[in-house]
Amino acid sequence: MSRDARLYPLRQPHINPHDDAVWNWAQNAQIGSRHQVRRPASEADLQQLLRQTQDQVRVIGSKLSPGRMLHVSENDLLLDLSALSGVLTSDENSVTFGGSTPLHRVYSILTSMGRMLGSSPGVIAVQTLAGAMTTGTHGQGLQQSSLADEALRIRMVLADGSLREFVRGENDFAAAQVTLGALGIVTAVTLHTEPFRIFTCHKYAVSADTLEQDLLHWNESYPLSKAWWFVDDNVMHVWNAHQASESDRQRYEQQGRQVLLHAETGDDSLNDTIDQTLAHMHRDTQIQGKGGKQFRTVTRFRDFTDVTGDIYQLFCRGIAVPQINVEIGVPLANTPAIIRKIKSWYAQNRPHMHYPIILRCTGASSAWLSPAYEHPTCFLALWFITPMTAHCHRMACIF
Repeated sequence: MSRDARLYPLRQPHINPHDDAVWNWAQNAQIGSRHQVRRPASEADLQQLLRQTQDQVRVIGSKLSPGRMLHVSENDLLLDLSALSGVLTSDENSVTFGGSTPLHRVYSILTSMGRMLGSSPGVIAVQTLAGAMTTGTHGQGLQQSSLADEALRIRMVLADGSLREFVRGENDFAAAQVTLGALGIVTAVTLHTEPFRIFTCHKYAVSADTLEQDLLHWNESYPLSKAWWFVDDNVMHVWNAHQASESDRQRYEQQGRQVLLHAETGDDSLNDTIDQTLAHMHRDTQIQGKGGKQFRTVTRFRDFTDVTGDIYQLFCRGIAVPQINVEIGVPLANTPAIIRKIKSWYAQNRPHMHYPIILRCTGASSAWLSPAYEHPTCFLALWFITPMTAHCHRMACIF
């Protein structure tokens, strides 16, 4: 694991609000200066800006890019598109949002309308809709794919200031779904919606001895499935979710649509593994005591119980601290062989792994640049928390 500050710059614990610098979300890299930022009030204003500028243009969005990806010139134009947000139009099967609508607003608005997306959400929801879609953000479950696969129309302002709307069914629509910002600036997205449903999520702690077969079985048997592999203890923590029963739905509604716990006393079978994992994390980060936001994700697994809630309450849980996160997508058909290789590598090398490997599978995507293009895919993530000083912490993920 590299500690090169050029690759993993340290988080700035204290940012002066009056400073001219614009920092990324993790506060470990300067994006640019405030005088470079323009905030167009409308799509027409954005078109005019693009026609006038001769320099490179960057949309700052939610500022999630890690420091090593930022190479911003002092002449670059930084665009704050937060004015292009909210619901634009809707019908019984779709809703059109401004491209800069944060995902948490998309989810809450759809829920209030009695609607939801067909795609499962990712862990965090501070991204803008356009940013999450064009980077291939995905959830978990073979019956769905990425957020981009829910798009019906994508409206862009191109580099010359002209407008283009990509429509599902057109030959080049798949190029517009996941673009990494290369084709143009997304100003509006029409999303396919479905009737609002709630789910019951069953949580398990099981051996990883048969993970190669179990992972496929879980994903074929449940519409939503997510697993954490604690390799040191050879233990899996698994979430398998299906549409809730009528009785669970009624109980959920009766308690004001708050997450419904299915047991007063949680299952403690994973607690020893959690305690060992926390001990490793405390040692590696040099952070003492039981507190600390850095450990909150792991402590969620303690005393677990089955739960009922909507798809966003169950799977869009957020993260405690800014992270650098890298996932590797591999064809689902190759995943059992890859799991066997990881097991063999671990048995031979006995490395120290202080955080579980996360496994999420999705169905095939129609987007050309999606890792899941035309085939079901398993995404694997291996996270590390690196040693920091008491006032400066960061998280890195390397696989």
